[in-house]
Amino acid sequence: MSEHEARPEELEDETYDYVPGGRRRKGRGMKGCLAVLVALAVLFGGFYVALTQGVSWVADQFQGPEDYPGPGKGSVEFTVNEGDVTAQIGRNLKEDGVTASVQAFIDACGDECSGIQVGAYELQKEMKASDVKDVLVDPANLIGFPTVTIPEGLRLTEIVPILAEGTDFPERAFTRALQSGKIGLPEYADGNAEGYLFPATYEIKPGMKPVGILKMMVARWQEAAEEADLEAKAAELGHTPGELMIIASLIEAEGRGDDMPKIARVIYNRLDGPGDKGGTNGTLGIDAAIAYGLGLSPGSTELTPEQLAEDTPYNTRINAGLPPTPIEAPGDDAIAAAANPAEGGWYYYVTVDLSTGETKFYETYDGFLEGRAEYKAYCDTSDRC
Repeated sequence: MSEHEARPEELEDETYDYVPGGRRRKGRGMKGCLAVLVALAVLFGGFYVALTQGVSWVADQFQGPEDYPGPGKGSVEFTVNEGDVTAQIGRNLKEDGVTASVQAFIDACGDECSGIQVGAYELQKEMKASDVKDVLVDPANLIGFPTVTIPEGLRLTEIVPILAEGTDFPERAFTRALQSGKIGLPEYADGNAEGYLFPATYEIKPGMKPVGILKMMVARWQEAAEEADLEAKAAELGHTPGELMIIASLIEAEGRGDDMPKIARVIYNRLDGPGDKGGTNGTLGIDAAIAYGLGLSPGSTELTPEQLAEDTPYNTRINAGLPPTPIEAPGDDAIAAAANPAEGGWYYYVTVDLSTGETKFYETYDGFLEGRAEYKAYCDTSDRC
């Protein structure tokens, strides 16, 4: 027997399957089958996961983005900010828990949301996207913006505290903004906002900062200046637009209503009149300007002899001509009066009745003395002086 021939007992101990080209032991064949089964299981598992995800994706395409059924619950004050586009509004809505998805809101909007106005709206949590859209596209649903009112005749030192009180910014933030050079002042203001923060009621919209608020006020002043044709009128009157703004602030401090154009004429006569200018020698004699120069409150018109004699650039009894800057914020009427003074030869005026504001105008100093006497007689019987 060859050493390579199998013994009979060996043939009995091992069983072979037929394999083309040779023999294979049955024990090893079982292991191979198991490996094939495992591979098939892994392949089938991967296919199942892919199939499940694919079915979910297809369902999403037909079912649309996630959306709440509505009508909603609770209350949310939602703000649309300046510059927000539809997608940003959608992101903010989802972040606030108002809508279930950004895409649901975008789909609900279609072409309707391009006109959504900046401001605050009352919404609810978990609203249907189409219901949210209906609220936002209707301006009637806007919650009113907070407002700040600046009356005529205030100085910067009075305006800044009002702005701080009516907004979330401290006074120092507005002071820095005034010094920023970014609020739109005309060149002839020389960087000084006194007189150029127009008195009006302003809506403080979401996202507005001190520079933007002050810029809005200066823009409103520009409207009044254009309405009065300030620059052209200044040229006609032989003055600069900046000088007309100083005159307007003096008019605001001194007069009211129909008297304003007459007071404007008195100022121009004293500045530009012939000779000794009605005996005034070009001085304006406006005590409100003197008080401004001394840092006294705007109501300090009854000044002491010492105060009246103190030489500051704003002392219009000592110095001829205009003070160097406006002394307060003039309104529409004062600016219009500065640009359109009444015709007349007056150099003096006296308010003879503080309760009614009655003011009389005179061409001579003697006439002025008569007015002063009438004013004193009024004070003798009134506690308003």
